[in-house]
Amino acid sequence: MNIRSLTRGDGVVIGAAVVLFIASFLDYFSYGNSSIDAPNSWDSLGNAIGVYMVGVAGAALIVLSRSQPQPRKVAGLDLAQFGVAATVFTAWNLFWTIIDLGQIDAGAGLILGLIASLALAAGAVASPLVPALKAPLAGAPKPQAVPPPYGGQPQPGQGYGYPGAQQQPSFGGQQPGQPQPYGAQQTGQPGQPEPQQAAAPAQQAPAADAAPAGDFTPFWFAVPVARPLYGEDGSPAPIAELAPGTWYLAVEQRGPALIAQTQDGRRGVLQDTTGIQRG
Repeated sequence: MNIRSLTRGDGVVIGAAVVLFIASFLDYFSYGNSSIDAPNSWDSLGNAIGVYMVGVAGAALIVLSRSQPQPRKVAGLDLAQFGVAATVFTAWNLFWTIIDLGQIDAGAGLILGLIASLALAAGAVASPLVPALKAPLAGAPKPQAVPPPYGGQPQPGQGYGYPGAQQQPSFGGQQPGQPQPYGAQQTGQPGQPEPQQAAAPAQQAPAADAAPAGDFTPFWFAVPVARPLYGEDGSPAPIAELAPGTWYLAVEQRGPALIAQTQDGRRGVLQDTTGIQRG
């Protein structure tokens, strides 16, 4: 489970489910000052398994479904839809149970269970609709240093995550070892003539133009913050999440986007390529 994919609404669902589970062990009825031991929901499995645990299981289905890159479906319905229905059932059952107690007082387990089930159902229904509940639960991670690929060691004075070696400035005044933004042209490389000395003979011009404009060379890259990887079929749901601190392989370019490959062999479209660091 990727905790960064959870929202604040999922946090409400998880918290309410924990309270509901605890309430199932508290007194279901209250007999006041009577010496009779008050039962809890587990004294009747119809209440414990058929009501309380239905709500807890519904919360688990909601969190599990929303934390997956692709929603799981059963009989054409998402697991989250089954989970929402289960939480509403639990709240509906406990509400009418506490209304129809008659001469018996409600115990702490029944009262706390009703409150938790109402919060659980509200969180399950409102999470995809309320913007405040759709915000990430953990928040975006801070940029961190990315280790270079193939076991290389970063040199002092380099920019964020750049795996190249630090070198002395060229005659043009540019640091060859500094990271370049994705797509930028590098100038002043060691061993290459300066612009005023790069007047090549006319017979060498066709060789420079021989490479096609759309030629693409795969390269390793890292992202500064976690970014979603979408399917190549154009599906709006992400298939994976690229995490900082890991190197991925760019195998193709489609306009401003990149086709990236993860460590497990999955390919997808990285739409936001701003700030990525090339290996």
